[in-house]
Amino acid sequence: MRALIAEDDEASRTILSAQLQKMGYEVLEAEDGVRAWEAYERERPVLVITDWMMPKMSGPELCSRIRSVNRPEYTYLIILTALENKAAYIEGMSSGADDFIVKPADTAELTVRLRVAERILALQSQVRQLERLLPICPKCKRIHVNGERWEAVESYITNRSEAQFSHGICPECYKNIVQPQIAALRLRNHPQGE
Repeated sequence: MRALIAEDDEASRTILSAQLQKMGYEVLEAEDGVRAWEAYERERPVLVITDWMMPKMSGPELCSRIRSVNRPEYTYLIILTALENKAAYIEGMSSGADDFIVKPADTAELTVRLRVAERILALQSQVRQLERLLPICPKCKRIHVNGERWEAVESYITNRSEAQFSHGICPECYKNIVQPQIAALRLRNHPQGE
């Protein structure tokens, strides 16, 4: 998984980066909020750990900007801060953060919180997969749309993409369905012995 660390203190950024790399993350680093935003737009990490106070754009501002992007993949956001008051926690979480860790981050605590983030990201991925499933009737092959109506597969796909359809009969259907129907019609129209 790809993680972005937005931290203006180089020593803190290096330590955090080493911890994440040990856990198997591909780590991107940014020394201010604007560079973090640019890295996020370019690289699309699934995890962002941001310091609260950074030059050019604060951690809460970065979180708000990330949440404003309509992106199908969920990004898990953690704010690191030296601020230990309830108002800071509420502001950070209101900006779109998923977690809030007081600095300096304890290695064991950070590891546990990152495992929680991984579970949440995995669940988000499963939800996206389930949302892409189309309920389809095995008999008529129509798709149940928005829980309201049934729509032909061809019109469902045509209305939602640039795909166009032409119809044909596959060899298996021709052999198993069409040929027996033709034989039955011949037999009915020309019974033997006439």
